[in-house]
Amino acid sequence: MTLTIFLGSLLGAMALGMPIAFALLVSGVALMFYLDMFDAQIIAQNLISGADNVSLMAIPFFILAGELMNAGGISKRIVNLAMAFVGHIRGGLGYVAIIASVLFAGLSGSAVADTAALGAILIPMMVNAGYDRNRSTGLIAAGGIIAPVIPPSIPMIIFGITAGVSITKLFMAGIVPGLLIGAGLIFAWWLVIRHANVKIFPRKTVKEKWIATKEAVWALILPVILICGLRGGVFTPTEAGVVAAVYALLVGFVIYRELKWKDFAQVLVAAAKTSSVVMFLIAAAMVSAWLIAIANVPAAITDLLAPFMDNQLLLLIVINLLILLVGTAMDITPTILILTPVLMPIIQEAGIDPIYFGVLFVLNTSIGLLTPPVGSVLNVACGVGKIDMVNIMKGIWPFLLVEVLVLALLILFPSLVTVPLEWLS
Repeated sequence: MTLTIFLGSLLGAMALGMPIAFALLVSGVALMFYLDMFDAQIIAQNLISGADNVSLMAIPFFILAGELMNAGGISKRIVNLAMAFVGHIRGGLGYVAIIASVLFAGLSGSAVADTAALGAILIPMMVNAGYDRNRSTGLIAAGGIIAPVIPPSIPMIIFGITAGVSITKLFMAGIVPGLLIGAGLIFAWWLVIRHANVKIFPRKTVKEKWIATKEAVWALILPVILICGLRGGVFTPTEAGVVAAVYALLVGFVIYRELKWKDFAQVLVAAAKTSSVVMFLIAAAMVSAWLIAIANVPAAITDLLAPFMDNQLLLLIVINLLILLVGTAMDITPTILILTPVLMPIIQEAGIDPIYFGVLFVLNTSIGLLTPPVGSVLNVACGVGKIDMVNIMKGIWPFLLVEVLVLALLILFPSLVTVPLEWLS
């Protein structure tokens, strides 16, 4: 009954158009009344303690770093670099989009930000070169969800804090799955574009490639600094966020000189707005998480999944189908915040590696960003590509299918995550 009360109040509040954060508070209050323990002080205390976490400081810093990179010219130089090396291949702009998505992912950690930045640059170029607008926009959107998987990943920070597992290990575990998605998208793009009549750009000279590399080198150094620093224990994930923000600030102001003081205030405001939304969501979710534990909801879910507990593979398939279903109706942050406290006790009882599960969870919820009607990346791509939801779904399905296949591959072969994690850690 507690599970029914929680889900009924949450979904009911969302159906009324209530923002997710407030819907979480409503579901928490509903559980309180059902348990006959309503106390406004409990809500206030959990809201404050939910946001009072040093590790959460990584989120606003990485968001700020992403805004500084876009404003400081780093994004443009990454696209130019990819264009110099693969732009001359048939369908080259698509390969540019995929390579740039992987490089962007190692800088910002935000799927929405990467999709918006890349889409604004590449979609007009692709359409002018004869590429199908629907397919081009779908590819940009599909590439955008690499960002939550490859470090530095904001969703992995949220999962790590909520699940109580190492964020650094989550970061390291996400590298190979993120690269697998990129490789899968390259294969899918080759299949759909190999016979298309599109403009083929002239091959760049060695000198032009050198210039593009030299201009982008400052952007490429940042992921190396972050991964080496985290792997070597030089700084924590929170400190890595500070390093990323300061680095992006210096590159934008001092080296590329495209970031101006008159733009700096707008960058800070944009980062503050995005950070406040995420932080309030986390704080509100902590109220629900506390009440979920008090109401023993995980035990109720465990009872439902009891027939699958003896088979890890079957259990993972069922849980991932559940996450995929929820992801079609809910954004990535609330999905992680709501389901993690419910599922982690089951994962631990079944003896599944929580880091491995975290990678699957984040990848699964990232795929949800590409499913209508709520998918935030899908909506951003529609806006940037100037198409409607029906048309983008026509263009995105081959790439979405590949990403689901990568998820299935990781479920069937856990060593694709665990073996590289052992080496990288």
